[in-house]
Amino acid sequence: MVLSECRIGEKARVTALLLGESRRKRIMDLGLMPGTEVQVVRKAPLGDPIVVQVRGYQVSFRMSEARYIEISDL
Repeated sequence: MVLSECRIGEKARVTALLLGESRRKRIMDLGLMPGTEVQVVRKAPLGDPIVVQVRGYQVSFRMSEARYIEISDL
């Protein structure tokens, strides 16, 4: 499953970042690493972007990025 498929309020754990090196580094700089718990807080009306709670703060991702963040259920 990938982050873009999560519903609002759903919690998950990041298992892999399937992005190119520069985008993966940017995502990791935001605190999203394999093993990190995330919760989808909200999605924009058309579904893009997606707001995620990570380590006590909220981060917004484009769907084009969230599609490549692999997660598993908690």
